[in-house]
Amino acid sequence: MKFAGKVALVTGATGGVGGATARAFAREGATVVAVGRDTGRLAELVKLIESEGGAADAVTADVTRPDEVAAMVETAAARHGRLDIAFNNAGIFGMFAGVTDYAEDVWNEVLATNLTGVFLAMKHEIAHMRRNGGGAIVNMSSNVGAHFRLPGASAYAASKAAVTALTRTAALEYIGEGVRINAVSPGPIDTPMSYRPGETREERDARYRTALPVGRVATREEIAAAVLWLCSDEASFVVGHDHVIDGGATA
Repeated sequence: MKFAGKVALVTGATGGVGGATARAFAREGATVVAVGRDTGRLAELVKLIESEGGAADAVTADVTRPDEVAAMVETAAARHGRLDIAFNNAGIFGMFAGVTDYAEDVWNEVLATNLTGVFLAMKHEIAHMRRNGGGAIVNMSSNVGAHFRLPGASAYAASKAAVTALTRTAALEYIGEGVRINAVSPGPIDTPMSYRPGETREERDARYRTALPVGRVATREEIAAAVLWLCSDEASFVVGHDHVIDGGATA
C-alpha cells in the first residue's frame, strides 16, 4: 500500500491505460479521482475500483477546456483535501495521412488534446502542489515523437515530442518546490490504437512478432506499473525523465 493516504488524479481514465493505472493506484491505497468526458463510463470505473476494495470518485471534464481543467483540480482537492499525484493521460491519435493531406481541424484537435491538455492540467496541478508541500506528476508521451517517427502520424508525433519537451522544462522549473515531473513514452499497447483498420487480434499479434524486438505489444498493466513507480518514493531522484517503454523499438 505504497500510496496509502494519497490522492491520485488520472485523466483519460476511461481509456485502457488510464483505467488500468487508476485501478493500480487504488490497489496500492490511493484515493483515485478518475477524469474523463464520458460520465457513464467513469461511473463504471468507480464501481469496479470499489468492488476491488479501492476508493475512487469521478470528475467529468474535457482537458481541452481551460475552465473544466481548473474545476477538475479544484474539485479533486475540495473533495479530498489534497492532491498528491497526477497522471495526465488523456490523448487521441487523430488521422493517418501525409502532411499535405492532413486535415487542419484534426491537427488542431490532436494538439489541443495531447499537448495543450497536458499544459492546462499541469498548470493547475502544479499550482495546487506548490501550495501544499509538493507532489508527483507523470505525463503520457509516446515513443512516436521524440524517439521515433511514423510517416502519416505528424500531428500525433509533434504533440508527443512537445509533451516530452514540456515535461522536462516544467520538471526543472518546479523540482525546487517539491513537484517532481516525469513522462512515460510507450510503444504499442494492447489497446484499440495498436490495431490497423479491420485488423484482427491474431493479425495484429503476428505483425508485432516481427515488428518489435520483444515480439509483442505491451500490456496496459506494464505501463501502469511504470507510472506508479515514477510517482513513488522509490523514484524520488528521478526528475525530468522520459521513460521509454517500447519493447526495444527505439533501442
